Amino acid sequence: MMNPALTLYLAAPRGFCAGVDRAIKIVEMALEKWGAPVYVRHEIVHNKFVVDGLRAKGAVFVEELDDCPDDRPVIFSAHGVPKAVPNEAARRNMIQVDATCPLVTKVHNEAARHYANGLQMVMIGHAGHPETLGTMGQLPEGEVLLVETVADVATLAPRDPEKLAFITQTTLSVDDTAGIVAALRERFPAITGPGKEDICYATTNRQTAVKAIAPKIDALLVIGAPNSSNSRRLVEVGRAAGCAYSQLVGRADEIDWRAIEGIRAVGVTAGASAPEVLINEVIDAFRARYDVTVEMVETAREDIEFKVPRILREAV
Repeated sequence: MMNPALTLYLAAPRGFCAGVDRAIKIVEMALEKWGAPVYVRHEIVHNKFVVDGLRAKGAVFVEELDDCPDDRPVIFSAHGVPKAVPNEAARRNMIQVDATCPLVTKVHNEAARHYANGLQMVMIGHAGHPETLGTMGQLPEGEVLLVETVADVATLAPRDPEKLAFITQTTLSVDDTAGIVAALRERFPAITGPGKEDICYATTNRQTAVKAIAPKIDALLVIGAPNSSNSRRLVEVGRAAGCAYSQLVGRADEIDWRAIEGIRAVGVTAGASAPEVLINEVIDAFRARYDVTVEMVETAREDIEFKVPRILREAV
């Protein structure tokens, strides 16, 4: 019996961004330079496949600095850390390598600049996400107020409504964030914000690509981890763009084949921390069951590269 025909619309850009590429490279170079083990505070990027691969090479993933010995290097994840963490590492004379994405560092610097100018910060982000914790932790307690939704804006109680600035997590939904920013500007007309929103180029590009394939497909698969903010936003963007069946899968063995039975056009994308090998695995799984035609839908080209920290470029 012949396999049924199916078109896979492959979103581009998808998968790894420059910040994730750099973070993984930092762990690999640290292992090369200092040997195993090197310690990493929090998952370097939110992807089990990537983390397991680095663990096999000798990286030890911990949640807190207290779990690291003084005499081994520690790497801070791509999401960034509160200021207290590198300060404590310095106090303990630890070798520390910062793998914070440069676009997250840019938000940290923005927050510090506004604070120096006497402004209280409003952060648009997800409570408890490591990036949000890291950014809020750049300033003293109470200096950063968190909003997650438009509704939160109504209950904000700043010190001085005339002295406010806002920043955002880099991996949010572009459309949702625009609504929150509009609500902030309406309630606090004096609020200052970034010239260009803090949502990073990779998050924006992946969401735009999903919107471009949504009208062509009956189902969308987003390859990414359940704790990956940008991957979860891609599922939401797919649903908002009219693709009712939008599903987050870690890898091919998580695909719910019954749910897409009878469907003839499926979109595939991947969050910024999902490697291409997992995307190819999903395409192969479809090829095993269908007569597949793959169509690429490209909405942008990415050629950004970030340098690794100097400590890794210097000889031992």
